[in-house]
Amino acid sequence: MSTPLPVVLAGARGHGRWHVENIRRLEREGLVRLAGICELTPLTEDELGGELPEQSADFGALLESTGARIAVICTPIPTHTDLALTAARKGVHILLEKPPAPSYAEYRRMADGVAEAGVACQIGFQSLGSHALPAIRELIAQGAIGELAGLGGAGAWVRDEAYFRRAPWAGKRRMNGADVIDGALTNPLAHAVATALALGGSTRAEDVTAIETELLRANAIESDDTSCVRVTTAQGHPVTVAATLCAERADEPYVLVHGSSGRITFWYKQDRVLLQRAAHGPQEYEYGRTDLLENLVAHLTTGAGLLVTPDGTGAFMKVVEAIRQAPDPAPLPGTAWHRIPGENRRVVPGIDGLVAAAADTLSLYSELGAPWALPPARRKEVSTR
Repeated sequence: MSTPLPVVLAGARGHGRWHVENIRRLEREGLVRLAGICELTPLTEDELGGELPEQSADFGALLESTGARIAVICTPIPTHTDLALTAARKGVHILLEKPPAPSYAEYRRMADGVAEAGVACQIGFQSLGSHALPAIRELIAQGAIGELAGLGGAGAWVRDEAYFRRAPWAGKRRMNGADVIDGALTNPLAHAVATALALGGSTRAEDVTAIETELLRANAIESDDTSCVRVTTAQGHPVTVAATLCAERADEPYVLVHGSSGRITFWYKQDRVLLQRAAHGPQEYEYGRTDLLENLVAHLTTGAGLLVTPDGTGAFMKVVEAIRQAPDPAPLPGTAWHRIPGENRRVVPGIDGLVAAAADTLSLYSELGAPWALPPARRKEVSTR
């Protein structure tokens, strides 16, 4: 059996706790070893729930002292590029949490630097490790739903006001002069965008030809919490994704694949697929999933192909860039939302149905007649050519 690969985790609090548990799982399987944690404030044994590895606030020095082979980077979005390049220059392979960068220029700087260093880099879109993706692509290729007409994504989530205070960068578009772009479509529901693009075969930057955005907010934040985007692709089918963090009821996010004679619904967090087509009864499937850190280890030890390369997230980053370039999200009028006092959260009545209708019809909120939707003058369309 091969020696476990030493891993350094940058960012072990917040979402980083999930990475701690995942690294431990792979430790039990003998694949990796948690060699170090990079945090500005060191973790205690109680926080980690066990014996502490080496800790340092100096990421580069920690990579050297631990002999790390892999760096897992789960830090604030504006820090991703510099930390990834620090690891790459030291020959350390990378699992970089999504979104990979807050702008297309920063993404390009990261991807080019990683490629030049010759290290492997996996981007942390866990949904793209689902075995449902190749199965759905095969159904499309077989003509199970006729000609591919377009893809929709829907994410109706519930987040309280404290969510936007969980970190200094939360709910920000910029901080201290640097881009953050922490919006509904670019961070919490980024998987809906990336998964819809991937199922349509539009993953690279050059696959995107134009992007329309409608960005709004009910909460007292800079970024969007209720938004939609429509991507025109070189492949000829539109990708429309609608999202909100102000839903009346939390629902499982999904991607809808529209065909000329049927449709496929993919609940990407559950790896669950529903096939509906003419002259057939509905068919439901459940799939497994390959963990992205496990896939990176397999890439380094057995030559397995990486599931989510930087180039494979170029189309997603074009969407991030369009959202970055769009006018700041418009505040929804006070008549368009209300607070649920016991839950300390803001709700936009009717948004659950609008999110579903956008994915169903590939329409933007303004086209669905939402009374608070942006007038055409406030909508932003960006050509990427």
